[in-house]
Amino acid sequence: MEFNFGDFAIVLPPLHITIIAIIIIFFLVRWSRQLETRRFTVFLYFLISTYIAPVFYRSTEEGVFELWIPLGFIVVFFYLFRNKRSHPSKVKASLLGFFIALYQLILQYIG
Repeated sequence: MEFNFGDFAIVLPPLHITIIAIIIIFFLVRWSRQLETRRFTVFLYFLISTYIAPVFYRSTEEGVFELWIPLGFIVVFFYLFRNKRSHPSKVKASLLGFFIALYQLILQYIG
C-alpha cells in the first residue's frame, strides 16, 4: 500500500503482512503483561528466536545451495530448557518467533 502526500509518500507492506504484524504485536504485549518484572524480555526472546543463519554452503554447477536453520530459536530453546524458572510467556514468545523463522526459511528456499 502506498499513500501519497504531495512530495512524499508512506509505503506500507502488503495488507496480509501488516495484519500479521499487528496480531504479533498484540500477542507480545499481552504476554509481556503477564510478567511481573522485566516485561521487555518477551520481545527479546521473540526477536532472537526469529534469527536464521546458513550452516552449510555448496556451490554446484546448477547454482548455489545453502542450508539454513533457525539458529536463534535453538539458542533460546536450550537457554529456556536449562533455566528452571522459564515463564510460559517467554516460551510462547519464542515459539511465535520460531514460526516467523520458519516463514523466513520458506521464503529463503522459494525465492
